[in-house]
Amino acid sequence: MEIEAAKMIGAGLATLGMIGAGLGVGQVWGNYFTAIARNPAAKDEIGANIWIGFAVTEAIAIYALVVALLVLFG
Repeated sequence: MEIEAAKMIGAGLATLGMIGAGLGVGQVWGNYFTAIARNPAAKDEIGANIWIGFAVTEAIAIYALVVALLVLFG
């Protein structure tokens, strides 16, 4: 019984990494819109980099989910 409770607590703590990913995605897109507002001509130059930044930041949330699932069901 105690092991199940420990697994639940561990999985819950592992999902805290998603908070950082959510903040990171907000920062990426917020800074993107600020940059476009300041210099609309640079939209094409910044466009590729924004998607790379978004993908890397979102990968952190996926890693946190995988760790939580491993703790819960492993």
